[in-house]
Amino acid sequence: MLAYITRRLASTVLVMGIVAVFIFLLLHLSPGDPAAIIAGDNATTEQIDAIRRHLGLDDALPVQFYRWLGAVLQGDLGISIFSNEPVAKLIGQRIEPTLSLALTTLFVAVSLAVTFGVLAAWKVGTWIDRALMVVSVIGFSVPVFVVGYMLIYVFSINLRWLPVQGYTPIAQGLGPWIEHLILPSIALGLAYVALIARITRTAMLDVLAEDYIRTARAKGVATSSMLLKHALKNAGVPIITVIGIGIALLIGGVVITETVFNIPGVGRLVVDAISKRDYPIIQGVILIFSGVYVLVNLAVDMSYTLLDPRIRY
Repeated sequence: MLAYITRRLASTVLVMGIVAVFIFLLLHLSPGDPAAIIAGDNATTEQIDAIRRHLGLDDALPVQFYRWLGAVLQGDLGISIFSNEPVAKLIGQRIEPTLSLALTTLFVAVSLAVTFGVLAAWKVGTWIDRALMVVSVIGFSVPVFVVGYMLIYVFSINLRWLPVQGYTPIAQGLGPWIEHLILPSIALGLAYVALIARITRTAMLDVLAEDYIRTARAKGVATSSMLLKHALKNAGVPIITVIGIGIALLIGGVVITETVFNIPGVGRLVVDAISKRDYPIIQGVILIFSGVYVLVNLAVDMSYTLLDPRIRY
């Protein structure tokens, strides 16, 4: 077990190192001169050169990388080109809406998807199975922004049940906080539900065909106990895997969803930074998102050992 954990941690460090190199090169491979962007359109060559020296852009790439990596390891993600504020501070100001949207979407989507997948496998071949799979296909096929605008039109403009856009911090009340997250969470989570539900159904069908499940049925084991205690646990590895893979969909979808629903989160921050070519913000956000995704994959790998002890060896 210790050897397995050590190998996974080592591979995680290696992956994050490679990610850090690509994120650093983003500044140098992208078109445009950061020093010229900071200086403005009317700057002279001397002013641009002075800014480039101040930023250390005249140094060799390895020197710049080690300086940047050392700052990142100390929590310094750089200074925004346009606002002249620390990137870490700007991300910290926007992190609550993004975390709220991501966590509520994850909780609701996984709960619904696993339930739908188990139900479809149990009722395989019936109208319930077909209906759930049709909904899954539609959910995975329709883009997030289309679902978002449809939800706004129906529930906000026509029915006036929920707010159109915006975000209310949880400190201002649980009710308003939830109201502003319902539509974005549904829009973002629909594709996630579809993906997990289909994999859950497939994994459950494989397990339900095993001999020990037939034996449990013959012994009169309750359906709920057979499905949840015996079948779902043994089908857990592919389900956990697709949940981890789906985090990438969630991270990418957050950017689109925050734009559609005008949520002032990290996604909106990076969209604005891309339009202005504010490279330090782009680098900082990509680094954080990449780190979260790598850590989620590590957690998924660790969970395998609880679901299937054979993986430890």
